[in-house]
Formats: sequence, C-alpha cells, structure tokens
Amino acid sequence: MAEVTRILNAIERGEPHAAEELLPLVYDELRRLAARRLANERPGQTVQATELVHEAWLRLIGNDGNQWNGRRHFFGAAAEAIRRILIERARRKNSLRGGGELQRVALEELEIAAPMNDEDLLALHEALNELTALDPLAAELIKLRFFTGLTHEEAADLLGLSRSAADRTWTFARAWLFQQIRPEAPA
Repeated sequence: MAEVTRILNAIERGEPHAAEELLPLVYDELRRLAARRLANERPGQTVQATELVHEAWLRLIGNDGNQWNGRRHFFGAAAEAIRRILIERARRKNSLRGGGELQRVALEELEIAAPMNDEDLLALHEALNELTALDPLAAELIKLRFFTGLTHEEAADLLGLSRSAADRTWTFARAWLFQQIRPEAPA
C-alpha cells in the first residue's frame, strides 16, 4: 500500500491528477468494505455497495479541502463518509415526507429479524458523536468496524493498535454505546 500513501501525499501537495490515480487502487477495497457493511443491513435496503462507494468517493474527493495523513486517515474518512450517507438515508426514510411512519413489508421476509432499524441507526449516530468528543480513538474503532465492516484485526492494524489495546477499546466503546442507546437496560 506504499503506492496509496504516495498518491495521498500527492493529493495533499495539490497535484491535479493524483485523485484519478487513487481511485483504481482503493476502489476494490472500498467496495468490499461497503458490501460487508451492507450485508448487515435490513432486508430491502435500497442502496448497493457500488452506489455507496461512489457516493462516498464523491464526498471524499469532491471537497478540495480534504487532505489525508496516510492510509489510516483516508480509510477513516471513508468510514465517516459511509456512516454519514447511511445516516442521511435513515433520516430521509424516517421523515414524514419520505413516509417515515409507513413501513415496507416484504411478505417473503416477514419472519426475518432485521439487524438494526433506522431509529437505532440514528441513536447510534448521536451516541457516536458524543463518544467522539469523549474518546476519538474508540469512536474511530466503532466506525471502522461497524460502518466499513472491517474485522477487529483489520481495524486494529489500521489504527495502529495492539490486539489487547483494540480489545480494551472495543469493550469500552461497546459498553458505553449500549448505555447511551439503551439507558433503561440493566448494566
């Protein structure tokens, strides 16, 4: 991945065609991460991995002020872009104009439990914002695991954490988020 870092440095220096060189190198990895994340979504999801990657890419590259300090920072920004896209879609689906009070029910899927509904996704979003202020590293680990679908080891490597540090951070972040999202639940 030294090539990715070289191109990210070129983007940071403002080289005009560096972003065009970056996409082919990271596209497959971004697509795999998005597909892994969407596999955990409710049935009937209207966004596909390719669309999610393209929209995230436009957000990452579209703002000329974006500068990344290496691969970790770039993929962290990608996780954040994917998170924001999914949050915006959940909010739009929940809005009254978008039929937020109505629920689509596919007869074939009536007995399948959905992993996370839109209300829980929005609650997670709010809690992640609070966690970011409290412990940015823990929030980053959650984003990488949850919104990009990285494995525990992949996220730890990307953040430069040892396995034990990643385990402690993950345990803390999950417990903290659970208390924020479900405060009435017994500890």
